[in-house]
Amino acid sequence: MNWEPWTGCYEVSDGCTYCYFYGPHSKRYGQNNIEKTNEFDKPVALTSKGSPKVSGGKIVATCFATDFFISEADEWRHQAWAMIKQRPDLEFLILTKRIERFPISLPTDWGDGYDNVNIGCTVENQSIADYRLPLFLSYPIKRRFIACAPLLGEIDLSPYLSGIEHVTVGGETGREARECDYAWVLKIREQCLTAGITFWFKNTGSFFRYDGVVQRVNPFKQNGLAKELGISILNGKRYF
Repeated sequence: MNWEPWTGCYEVSDGCTYCYFYGPHSKRYGQNNIEKTNEFDKPVALTSKGSPKVSGGKIVATCFATDFFISEADEWRHQAWAMIKQRPDLEFLILTKRIERFPISLPTDWGDGYDNVNIGCTVENQSIADYRLPLFLSYPIKRRFIACAPLLGEIDLSPYLSGIEHVTVGGETGREARECDYAWVLKIREQCLTAGITFWFKNTGSFFRYDGVVQRVNPFKQNGLAKELGISILNGKRYF
């Protein structure tokens, strides 16, 4: 299930250049104003009979079409945290490219984290990984995952995998997408195997280099092709 309490975003690093939500060839191109949505209270909304509209046990992908820690949402975030805390029966996945704003964006009762919140840090290349991941690991978070998406180059995550639960990898989607090399994906998988953590190859991206050949992959087939390669290590766990 997705929850988008606010919408709108803008570029902060190289991985944003051809964003499939807000990039130059997307339907939302130019929507840089950050605004609350009509589903702001979705996690705590009730039916006419007083029961939750969102039943328990769900994984809630939060702000995947924007950024939970974007500065323009500072005035609303405390309400979002309160709703997250009110629903301990839901697991909230929060993925960010703005991990440096994490310490100033926390609720006062955060402590070492909420049990039902899994924070993900996005990295697309080695320089971004070397900047964001030391920060990510220094903050008080109970549950952490890394998303190498879009994967734009070879990345060595091995110095940063202690305390990480999971790594997701995906290529870039779009007409101007940069290629994703299967060799890069396999190296990250090997790093996860060594660290004993789960790994999910989510999608190939639009231009996928496999066995020395770059193939163009239809957006609707990218997840399926990644799954067919059979390299994910999920151990029965669900991610998204």
